[in-house]
Amino acid sequence: LKLQFLYLIAPLEAASLPHTMLSLRRGKQLTRLAAAAVAQARHGSVFPDQDQLGPRHLGLMAHEEQRMLRDIQAEGMEEFLTSVVPRSIYEKKQLPEDGVIPGEHTWLSEFGKLMGKNKIMKQCIGMGYHETKVPNVVLRNVIESPGWYTPYTPYQAEISQGRLESLMNFQQMVIDLTALPLANASLLDEATAVGEAVGFSQFKCKRRMCFLDERLHPASIAVAKTRASGMGIEIQVGDITKKDLTDPDLAMIIVQYPDTYGEVHDYKALFATAKENGARTCCVADLMSLTLLTPPGELGADCACGTTQRFGVPLGYGGPHAAYFATHVDKARAVPGRIIGLSQDKEGRTVYRMALQTREQHIKRDKATSNICTAQALLANVAAMYGVYHGPAGLKKIASLIHLKTKVLALGLQKAGATVLNTAFFDTIRVQPPAGMDAKTYFDACAAGGVNVRLIDEATVGIALDECTEEEHLLAMIHAAGAGDVDLEALKVEAGEWEVITPAMKRTSTYMDHPVFNIHHTETGMMRYIYRLEKKDLGLNTAMIPLGSCTMKLNAAVEMLPITWASVNSLHPFAPVEQAAGYVEMLKDLEDMLNVITGMDATSLQPNAGAQGEYTGLKAIAAYHASRGESHRDVCIIPSSAHGTNPASAAMCGMRIAVVKCLPEGSIDVEDLHRILAKHEGRVAATMITYPSTFGIFDENIKEITGAIHAAGGQCYIDGANMNAQMGLSFPGEYGGDVLHLNLHKTFSIPHGGGGPGMGPICMKAHLAPFMPASVSPGITCGGEQSLGQISQAPFGSASVLPISYTYMKLMGWKGLRRSAEVALLSANYLKEKLKDHYPVLYENENGRCAHEFIIDLRPFKKTAAVEVEDVAKRLMDYNFHAPTMSFPVAGTLMIEPTESETKYELDRFVEAMLSIRQEIRDIEEGVMPQTNNPLKNAPHTQSVLLAEEWTRPYSRAQAAFPVPSVKLYKQWPTCSRIDSAFGDRNFVCACPPIESYTQV
Repeated sequence: LKLQFLYLIAPLEAASLPHTMLSLRRGKQLTRLAAAAVAQARHGSVFPDQDQLGPRHLGLMAHEEQRMLRDIQAEGMEEFLTSVVPRSIYEKKQLPEDGVIPGEHTWLSEFGKLMGKNKIMKQCIGMGYHETKVPNVVLRNVIESPGWYTPYTPYQAEISQGRLESLMNFQQMVIDLTALPLANASLLDEATAVGEAVGFSQFKCKRRMCFLDERLHPASIAVAKTRASGMGIEIQVGDITKKDLTDPDLAMIIVQYPDTYGEVHDYKALFATAKENGARTCCVADLMSLTLLTPPGELGADCACGTTQRFGVPLGYGGPHAAYFATHVDKARAVPGRIIGLSQDKEGRTVYRMALQTREQHIKRDKATSNICTAQALLANVAAMYGVYHGPAGLKKIASLIHLKTKVLALGLQKAGATVLNTAFFDTIRVQPPAGMDAKTYFDACAAGGVNVRLIDEATVGIALDECTEEEHLLAMIHAAGAGDVDLEALKVEAGEWEVITPAMKRTSTYMDHPVFNIHHTETGMMRYIYRLEKKDLGLNTAMIPLGSCTMKLNAAVEMLPITWASVNSLHPFAPVEQAAGYVEMLKDLEDMLNVITGMDATSLQPNAGAQGEYTGLKAIAAYHASRGESHRDVCIIPSSAHGTNPASAAMCGMRIAVVKCLPEGSIDVEDLHRILAKHEGRVAATMITYPSTFGIFDENIKEITGAIHAAGGQCYIDGANMNAQMGLSFPGEYGGDVLHLNLHKTFSIPHGGGGPGMGPICMKAHLAPFMPASVSPGITCGGEQSLGQISQAPFGSASVLPISYTYMKLMGWKGLRRSAEVALLSANYLKEKLKDHYPVLYENENGRCAHEFIIDLRPFKKTAAVEVEDVAKRLMDYNFHAPTMSFPVAGTLMIEPTESETKYELDRFVEAMLSIRQEIRDIEEGVMPQTNNPLKNAPHTQSVLLAEEWTRPYSRAQAAFPVPSVKLYKQWPTCSRIDSAFGDRNFVCACPPIESYTQV
């Protein structure tokens, strides 16, 4: 009876009944028993939570899994796994035991308490970060909508017109505000954008020195130095007004506008002088200020870059935020990142597409000046929507109010005896506190009033205002200087008459005149505009996206919810570390878990994209060799199947690339590897190996390969893009890896966002840990004793999306992570088994198995039916599918990766579609359909095509639109016909089309 009572009452106590209820009429022993029962119940061991994520994350039911194992002739899961993963590496390390895994609601409560340890302050630190008011209509309908955050990069433009239009709006907004005619569709953050500008300086230029004004934000200078170090570019830092611009080796000057202390400089004469002497000019500009200040293009800048964070994207303890890059059209092929352009479809309608795709830097491999692949598309869309919602008048109103409040603050501080050191400013001022008060004392007084300011040095502080600065914050900062009563109304009147921006620096040109920025200013209109765009695109909320090497798995709602919490997204990355106790605890725990799952010893969370992780890992290797007096090691061995970012990253680190061949069955040619090692004896720095390989198999000889590299004095970099196939089954640190990067936006459930955000942390062995990236900015410290430098603007990259991966790992548990890999492998092999008799499968291991992805060869159909890989990709749209990865790593093929989150129904639906398409190809081969006019060549089929009065095609409208029964249940219509990419490249336009075109798009 006692035990029954305790087990009944313990959950009640856990629901906050007074503890005294447990000890009434009982002695000490009963109290101890009750306490133990309460602790047990709290951890769910008596009545486990029923809303656990694991069963919801995995797409297969138990009976479906058994059926699929039978279909692939496997006796059970264990037998299947040993036929896929080499025995030499399979389970060579045991995962920890799982405790009781909480359910979703319990977890949100527990995680809320953890992040509640963070202290929310008014952030006036600046340095490239400002608080912002996220329009609720954008928060609800973009940031929180799987229709926006689950799609992939818009390579398949016919089912991506919505976000392509939005990214075009982003480009147009940047073009107008900077007054430069070409802009890209986002970069990773402002500091890396400055780093990209350093690489951009080398476009058709033999000069090798960039001069950075000392008044750039410190993080930008640090990242630029790191980036330049491997590219043979000299970085000089100093006072730009004292630099000799006739220096014959000067390639570019880079300035901040307004500068890091808030001063607004007139750079027109400086830029003109630099240009006269053959140097380029880059202006790192605050977009909000450009609504009031003369834009960079009118100052004569060759390019501009910066962040769009304050356009509706929360601080997020450093990210993710969309940076921008703008320049002139003649330099389009040197621009880092992606550019959205216009083209036309088969019906002659104006449409959007990613322009000049072959000029993307990472595609240039070892000739690249940038390795960027994933950018910040989702955040660029948020910033674009912010611009659309407010329009030019709204943005100017916001900027004017920020500027007015900054003048009010400056006047109030001056009246309190402080000295404002700026002569012209927009939203940031540098202040010397009143006599008798040092900067730290003022800093502490502001913090006591709930406001964080920037401690510049012993004598001065920096204060940056934004649209979230309220009267109480102004009063707190003025009172912190020792002021008595403050009359804000009087200060406002006085500030309104104070002209701190000279007439020469005031903007007179118009901007954002396009109708898209001047129509959607009501919430109803904005909501409908967002929804119309979303409905044009295919995301995971619509169908499986079986992109090989992309791992388009579930981004669970419970994982996404915390990113909108104030306790997660309101912290400034340079805030005092004691204000980020929740983050500190989470980050350490996440690092430890990533170490375990990879078999490594240390982790850096700074790289904010996969390619950034590649670059960081190679920089760590280079730093390691240099520390041993072996900086001459500069050869990086890369398999021929590698993604283009691998050689691009190696080239950016100053390494020479040696390409090792792959054998016909897909594995690395060990004989060729030994030949390369002998040829470059004493100079081998590293190898870069994707595992499992991009051919979709586990190399049986992986330990032989890593052993050979180590014997030659090199280090083994493992590209973790395919980590989803090996979680808990094999461990990179156990089979010879020294460092690897992880794509948290693949394996660990961060959504792809239509092309970002991503995170690319690196995990490494202990001997490389001293070289982890650091941060020069105030706040939390990170990095090793011999740090390679700074990689991203914030210490932990895009920190506010890390709770997604953290939640995923916590709610899946170690067994759940392993189960994810098991089911991913099973699903891929199931699809392969169903398709292999209809499409040639290129690569299998000796047991006839693939890893988590496989490649089917469509090249034979070009000869037999004139059908190309693009025809099949576009036809899949008519079946409600996004195509698998096209022509990578082998031209003319499709690489298929289903992920563990897909249901058997969806897998079978894909098989149904592919078999139906095979029959359509067979109809062409047998002469039933002509080679030039058939469902594949005419795909995709839009509603307007189907509803045309005249139908002259040799197949029915029903076959065109509803080729299999499952499509009749739900139809995702492509909104344009096949796009003419060549037309878009010949007629390069990367700005919004005129309003009359919107009826056609």
